[in-house]
Amino acid sequence: MPDTLTSLRLLVRSAVAPLHGEPRVSSAQTSQYLAGHALDVLEERDGDWLRVRGHDGYEGWMHRGYTRAAPEALGAGHCPAAQGRVGCRLSLGCSVERGADGCRRALPLGAWVESDETLRDGAALPSAEVAEAFVRDPEAIAGSAATLFEGASYQWGGVTPWGADCSGFVQTIFWLHGIALPRDAWQQAQCGSDAGTDPATLRPADLLFFSDRPDRRITHVGIALGHGRMAHLALGRGGFAQERFGTDDAYVAKLVERFVGARRLL
Repeated sequence: MPDTLTSLRLLVRSAVAPLHGEPRVSSAQTSQYLAGHALDVLEERDGDWLRVRGHDGYEGWMHRGYTRAAPEALGAGHCPAAQGRVGCRLSLGCSVERGADGCRRALPLGAWVESDETLRDGAALPSAEVAEAFVRDPEAIAGSAATLFEGASYQWGGVTPWGADCSGFVQTIFWLHGIALPRDAWQQAQCGSDAGTDPATLRPADLLFFSDRPDRRITHVGIALGHGRMAHLALGRGGFAQERFGTDDAYVAKLVERFVGARRLL
């Protein structure tokens, strides 16, 4: 039976919803969408699997159980991180309690706290204050990159401090600061302008791109912190790390060998 094309818009209901490469739970996770984020449904298969597109234009398969109906008035918002969620709060990493049943759940950085949820631990920002708290400034972006994912483990397809990959980390940091980037590192390498080929002289918030392939296709990305430093989520480090170029660290030396170039977005 052919897939059914729909025009339905949904919201993610769970704290983190995996996006799959194929419509089956055993297929690889390609990305994640978080609680309260809007999804456009492109196809339906077997009643339970939906091919969806999120705010970043990334497409994949998600099980229907992770979703719920979206309100009719869901606009684009005043910045990418606001998403029109008037009356909601953006989680900075928090625990909330919902309704009379007192059901609690944890929400990662970047998820939406719904209007009927009470904050119990951690922090969340009203949607109207997101742009003021996360300004479009290179130093501020570098500061977020250096701190918000500290301690995060590497997870392929992840986008939160609960587990992320290199491009998911970069996308989330820039999204918070009102700059929409595509999901994958090779796509991010097509954004902005050329920032040179010396990783030790890059400005804060420049993006550094690396490749471990013979054809030099981009496979890794990090965020420059200035003064020859970079923050990234790396499999070789097991997760979040800050690197300083110009040292005799063997891992850093390997990064330098794989460095392809940098891009400047601001």
